Amino acid sequence: MSRARVLAIATLVATGFVYAGYQASHPGVPDLDRAGSSVRAVVSVAASDEHSLPRLPSLISTAHAITPPTFAPPAPPPPRPGIEAVSIPTEYAKQVRIRPGDTLMHVLTRNRVASPDAHAAVSALAPAYDLRRIRAGQSVTLRFGPITEGDSGGKGNTGRDFLGLSFKPSVERLIRVRLTHERGYWADEVETKLTLGDAFVEGRIDSSLFLAAKRAKLPIPVLMELIRVFSFDVDFQRDIQPGDGFRVLFERRFDETGEEVDTGELQYAAMRLSGKTIEYFRYTPKSGVTDYFDRRGQSVRKTLMRTPIDGARLSSRYGKRRHPILGYTKMHRGNDFAARKGTPIMAAGDGVIDTIGRKGAYGKYIRLRHNSTYKTAYAHMSRYAKGMRRGTRVKQGQTIGYVGSTGRSTGAHLHYEVLVNGRQTNPRKVKLPSGEQLRGTDKKTFLTGLPTIRARIVAATEPNQIAQD
Repeated sequence: MSRARVLAIATLVATGFVYAGYQASHPGVPDLDRAGSSVRAVVSVAASDEHSLPRLPSLISTAHAITPPTFAPPAPPPPRPGIEAVSIPTEYAKQVRIRPGDTLMHVLTRNRVASPDAHAAVSALAPAYDLRRIRAGQSVTLRFGPITEGDSGGKGNTGRDFLGLSFKPSVERLIRVRLTHERGYWADEVETKLTLGDAFVEGRIDSSLFLAAKRAKLPIPVLMELIRVFSFDVDFQRDIQPGDGFRVLFERRFDETGEEVDTGELQYAAMRLSGKTIEYFRYTPKSGVTDYFDRRGQSVRKTLMRTPIDGARLSSRYGKRRHPILGYTKMHRGNDFAARKGTPIMAAGDGVIDTIGRKGAYGKYIRLRHNSTYKTAYAHMSRYAKGMRRGTRVKQGQTIGYVGSTGRSTGAHLHYEVLVNGRQTNPRKVKLPSGEQLRGTDKKTFLTGLPTIRARIVAATEPNQIAQD
């Protein structure tokens, strides 16, 4: 091997060591495979001219002078489809509920609204809405501004300005308090415009009306009204058989966005019992008292309801029986309805509470005076409904208490009595006077409107059917 070739190889090896040392101390320099033209210039030295080979010191100097190639930073990846930038909201809304015993002031301070702001907001609200009407369970929306840095003076413990509150005492009304630049906190009321629509539901009864209605997804308020309407004529424990059915037409309420916000009034109700159909229509006569009437214009309402409780089983009838606790035969002067503890008990008719409190074996007891002839009594309650006291006036169907097992009792049930002229009487055999009979113009208007109800039923049953002229 010639001397020139040996020197060329030695030079190349030395260059590799020098460059490797430089790369170790300069991590940003690319490796030999990526060094590009700088390294290739060294390799291209002419091996045939030994005098043109650079000396090692010059080579080292040249190695330190190598400028590593620059690389542009990688381009950001394209945005993934369907993902958008999220903006940080400048306001914050918090939903809270009024607790028993709360005042609005307590609610605000508990949610870290600064005391001066809370006082100002409550003071602004007072002229627009009676604060005593706010009930436990009411939902209230609190609004706060963006979080600010540093001292939160005037912002409570949240670091945010309190911008106001709002709540809906009913589906038609919105009460709000807003922070304004001109007036500070300012309260007003906004009425929500609702539109009405019809809904029609029917179902077959296999075991109970309640279960059949639940299976048909009938709203609970409509079901309770259906039960109240038929409770004057139907014994729900004895008269309903498997295969019977029901049909109802009721209203639905929609807000301005088209969202259903409430269930409206029951317009039509029918039950098919043992092959016989009983139906009632909602109507308001000139007296202004809305009621339900049969197709002849006879009101469903009677002095007393046959059954003052829903979903119960008639466990013991009026008459002589062997007492379950005392063990001997004793006259049972009422009807017993077995039901779960806490089941609502309804007033059998309009009246006044003339007795309320514990009464020996009856336990917690209420007696209602309906008129000079009729009284009804309710025993073994677990508790009384709110507001019940001696002298309280109640409406037919109003909840007066809840099923329990107080007094001399073997289990949760309602003991129900009907007193006629002060004497306990068999509730099933009491002849009750009928309600109002429509006459004259009222009856004519009512009968004229029946086809309209029928047409609404058809329209609600077949919403896609368009009537042809």
